[in-house]
Amino acid sequence: QVQLVESGGGLVQAGGSLRLSCAASGRTFIRYAMGWFRQAPGKERECVAAISWSGGSIYYADSVKGRFTISRDNVKNTAYLQMNSLKPEDTGVYYCAAGQYSGISYGASTYDYWGQGTQVTVSS
Repeated sequence: QVQLVESGGGLVQAGGSLRLSCAASGRTFIRYAMGWFRQAPGKERECVAAISWSGGSIYYADSVKGRFTISRDNVKNTAYLQMNSLKPEDTGVYYCAAGQYSGISYGASTYDYWGQGTQVTVSS
């Protein structure tokens, strides 16, 4: 079992920044690929970024490329999502997820463990 706890969400004006953190406990964090997903009201959950266990492979959704940065610290068992130049359409609940494989994936069904989510609201 892996337990994931997100933090860092909040209310920010358009153009602002937030840094989300995902603290993992339980099984060896380094063996898991990590993903950040968001879900806006009335929309499906989508992957905004993913990172392999080594950090060598990274995926970004087109909508966040150049604005968001995913990273991980395998010593601290924590994954991060730095979000800059935020837009109102970035509003939603952000979830981190862990999947036990060596590569990366943007499919929600490929992840085994999920955090409880943290709300991000970007005002215009």
